[in-house]
Amino acid sequence: MTATTTDHSRAVADGAHSHGLVPAGSRAERVTSFDLADIPVPSGREEEWRFSPVARLQPLFAETLASDGVTVTVEAAPEVKVETVARDDARLGKAGKPGDRTAVSAWNAVTEATVVTVPAEAVASDVTSVRIDGVSKDATAQHLLVHAERHSEAVVVIDHRGDALLNQTVEVVVEDGAQLTVVSVQDWADGAVHAAAHRSTVGRDARLKHVVVTFGGDVVRITPDATFTAPGGEVEMVGLYFADADQHQEHRLFVDHGVPSCKSRVTYKGALQGSGAHTVWVGDVLIQAEAEDTDTYELNRNLVLTDGARADSVPNLEIETGEIAGAGHASATGRFDDEQLFYLMARGIPETDARRLVVRGFFAELIDEIGVASVEERLLASIEAELEKSMSVITGAPAAE
Repeated sequence: MTATTTDHSRAVADGAHSHGLVPAGSRAERVTSFDLADIPVPSGREEEWRFSPVARLQPLFAETLASDGVTVTVEAAPEVKVETVARDDARLGKAGKPGDRTAVSAWNAVTEATVVTVPAEAVASDVTSVRIDGVSKDATAQHLLVHAERHSEAVVVIDHRGDALLNQTVEVVVEDGAQLTVVSVQDWADGAVHAAAHRSTVGRDARLKHVVVTFGGDVVRITPDATFTAPGGEVEMVGLYFADADQHQEHRLFVDHGVPSCKSRVTYKGALQGSGAHTVWVGDVLIQAEAEDTDTYELNRNLVLTDGARADSVPNLEIETGEIAGAGHASATGRFDDEQLFYLMARGIPETDARRLVVRGFFAELIDEIGVASVEERLLASIEAELEKSMSVITGAPAAE
């Protein structure tokens, strides 16, 4: 792929240090609140909204949202407990405060929540599936809490389908010694609009793998935050997205290293095709003064398959101590590499198959990292369907049904 690349990777031995664009100051200074009055409706000029189609998200900024625009169906592993609770349940709100208007609107509008609990010491024998189906286009609030108690292990897949106008909060609490994988799949119908704030806390020697997969929808904006609460924690954030004509897909991540001896890895990859396709990836990592011996790295790659598509990629690394194990980030966006295509075709591989091989290779390693066979198989099928669309654009032939 012919790419525009930035790469900053080093073990920092000096004082406070930052990479990227942080015009609003430190992430630690951003406003977070449960109160709607503290976070006004955005104009689009704010740092956290400067790439976003604010007008298309406008219905999700409201103070009042419905609660019946989606249905929630959970198929839980035998060891996992599932509850529906009122919004005043004491377990809600423990993973952090909302940080933007959709997040605070979702918090204030929700009337009940789904709580998925992995009991202490339990090892789930199967994947727990949370299916969220859109059933109307009323702007709707929905809240999900996934709680892995100490020394538990589980995989939870959150599957979004249908047509919806959804403002969502996903809280993830990983207690000491627990190991949790959360996979969020956005496979919406074409007209869906979805904003989701994922707020996670990771305890002592705990491990969270957080995976985001985005294919469908008109506008999808996911903001995953992760905060370490004790030393020894690990967070792995993995993302895969594929945007078509006029789709907007946005992923804004924040990893807050506020305690010593924690590790984070972020790897997101996306492909774009069609006029008006737009993806946004913003990766913020904050290493606070107290977070000595931090080890962090974030990577974003974008592959532009056709003219008229745009990818914005902004890695931000803010370091307040020099006593760290290592920190770095890299970002690259490029068009389909004609040299790679020529190389394969020169060896007798037809153009259609050659293009498929290049795109599959771009995503292959990331798909293997997901670790959930059913999701991996579905992703491969979705990528094949997207490639059919791109080939129809290139060749002028209709895409296969």
